[in-house]
Amino acid sequence: MANASPPDGNPLLANHGLPDFGRIEPQHVVPAVTHTVERARQQLESLEQHLAPDWDRTIALIEELDRPFDYAWKPVGHLFGVKNSPELRTAYDTVLPQVVEFGLRVRQSEPLYRALKQLRDGPEWDRLEPAQQRIVSDRIQEAELAGIALPPEKRERFNQIEQELSQLATRYSNNVLDATKAYGLEITDPAATEGWPSSLRQLAAQAYNTAHKEDANPPAATPERGPWRITLEAPLYVPFLEHCRRRDLREQVYRAFITRASREPFDNTPLISQILRLRREKAALLGYRTFADVSLARKMAPSVDAVQDMFQQLRAASWEPGQRDLQDLVEFKQQQGDHEPLQLWDVPFWAERLRESRYAYTDEQVRPYFPLERVLEGLFALLHRLFGITVRPTVAKVSVWHPDVRFYEVFDEEDRPIAAFYLDPYSRPENKRGGAWMDDCLGRRQVDGHWQLPVAHLVCNQTPPVGDTPALMTFHEVETLFHEMGHGLQHMLTRVDYADAAGINGIEWDAVELPSQFMENWCYHRPTLMGMTRHYQTGEPLPEELFQKICAARNYRAASQMLRQLLFGMTDIELHTTFDPDGAETAFDVQRRISQQTAVLPLLPEDRFLCSFQHIFSGGYAAGYYSYKWAEILSADAFSAFEEAGLDNDQAVMEIGRRFRDTVLALGGSRHPMEVFRQFRGREPRVEPLLRQQGLLSDETPA
Repeated sequence: MANASPPDGNPLLANHGLPDFGRIEPQHVVPAVTHTVERARQQLESLEQHLAPDWDRTIALIEELDRPFDYAWKPVGHLFGVKNSPELRTAYDTVLPQVVEFGLRVRQSEPLYRALKQLRDGPEWDRLEPAQQRIVSDRIQEAELAGIALPPEKRERFNQIEQELSQLATRYSNNVLDATKAYGLEITDPAATEGWPSSLRQLAAQAYNTAHKEDANPPAATPERGPWRITLEAPLYVPFLEHCRRRDLREQVYRAFITRASREPFDNTPLISQILRLRREKAALLGYRTFADVSLARKMAPSVDAVQDMFQQLRAASWEPGQRDLQDLVEFKQQQGDHEPLQLWDVPFWAERLRESRYAYTDEQVRPYFPLERVLEGLFALLHRLFGITVRPTVAKVSVWHPDVRFYEVFDEEDRPIAAFYLDPYSRPENKRGGAWMDDCLGRRQVDGHWQLPVAHLVCNQTPPVGDTPALMTFHEVETLFHEMGHGLQHMLTRVDYADAAGINGIEWDAVELPSQFMENWCYHRPTLMGMTRHYQTGEPLPEELFQKICAARNYRAASQMLRQLLFGMTDIELHTTFDPDGAETAFDVQRRISQQTAVLPLLPEDRFLCSFQHIFSGGYAAGYYSYKWAEILSADAFSAFEEAGLDNDQAVMEIGRRFRDTVLALGGSRHPMEVFRQFRGREPRVEPLLRQQGLLSDETPA
């Protein structure tokens, strides 16, 4: 695969090959996107004159309209997440309204809507493949959810709402990034770092040097002597709360984290109310009772009631074990001679101490056995064993947005190239948003008589190399990498021939986490885990004793983690159903009220986590955060097919792996996810495998 070279020199105006990320600059954005939107608008007006109720003169024409945006707009959105800058933001904000307006223009095309409905209701319908029928039905529903049926004055208001929501989401995300960057606790006293693991010292010293690199006399902080800087980025924030013995410092950083983006100049509080208000108005315009009903119209869950039933089922299984988790911490803390009341900023510290005591290992003991290169070797070997694919680093020179980015190609059993992906593994808090994600760079589609191979972005924020020490991963970072690879596989191994349903396109949002969560299970499979470990200095594999401890610790505080996710999911659903943004209760009041059912330790009154809850306010999970748990039920049940056959039965694992590839990974959005699941599993999903997997299944648990 080669990078594209457009004749006029603007890399965003390419139309083939890979995006030329290394050459894309903010000044390219406005002219390229403006040109692309204007040209697409003209093409849309032209094709509206030639539509007819058949596939080639409806969907096929619209798919061609989308393709230039793969080069002019998708790379901009990607760089917005991995290489943010003031200049890029300005350019992005300038063209975003044009892109949103054109997207609405397509979805609100009355000639297209009429042609699609005539196709659905006409004689051509029965000649279409099931995947084509589903795409047409989805396009019709998408048009209706975009206000196609609204009278002119209401449609105008609907379009205003869509523009404003898009702009608010961008401002919200920028505020979180800026608030995260703005905070730093600087520590100069070595005594305050007692008990810190070496990786935390290294990262904190590196963060200090980075923050002060523009000083007249740039510092040279060292892991041993400091100074050290603690930020709110996960690679620093999490280990700091787990290992800092200074309770006052833990409290300071914890309070900063839960109030992130809740104060000027980065205050998201008014944006939350406005976003919820506009979503509520949007739902009413479309004739839905709540925004959650709008969200679920295109999801696997049949209703809000079904989601609430799932919440209550999982909460019933988790509440008492969660109470026991808390009591275990309190008792352990007292046994260590600390009789102060347990506070929220104490929980990570004492949970880590109890885990070390109970399972007798630390992240720092494990980390040297998980150098990134070895983990990748083990992951790629698993993919070959399960799905028959081979992953290799590319031999060609590929243009990337940062020197740390790698590019890999994927080959099938006959060694034919079938896909590729970028891997951006390390945290860069100065310009890369936190978290981990997969996004599609290029999708499978036919271009000029040839198949365009799917290309994915896999983005993580794991601990980078420090000095001469290579990138060493925590076990959680290993799980995250497997998770994102699961998403990537569904994008890359698709066999659907239509762009709208290839890869992750067209898949109901609450089913899209199935392959990602499924992949995490293999981190606890002995041959897989042992095959991707090697001490970076000695070359020794992970000791058997440590492997057994990792497995034993898998369900450590599982109920507490379940309740935490239920708090997020239940809050999300309530904010998008019964909550009135103009009522007496605030969004934060809703979160606190729901926390009384899901948090065994009360939240602080000043908790403003919602101000940084990007999933639902600037991501795709509005009234959909429940999807993680919904899909976790699917993924646990899918993995149980391998367990039932015997994980040590290589032939059975291979056969089931191929079936998983040929259904869940290959069929994409061409079938309803329940149909796909039944095709793989032979039945509908059950909740028992998830509860059993997490140690929450008992005789008293209704399942």
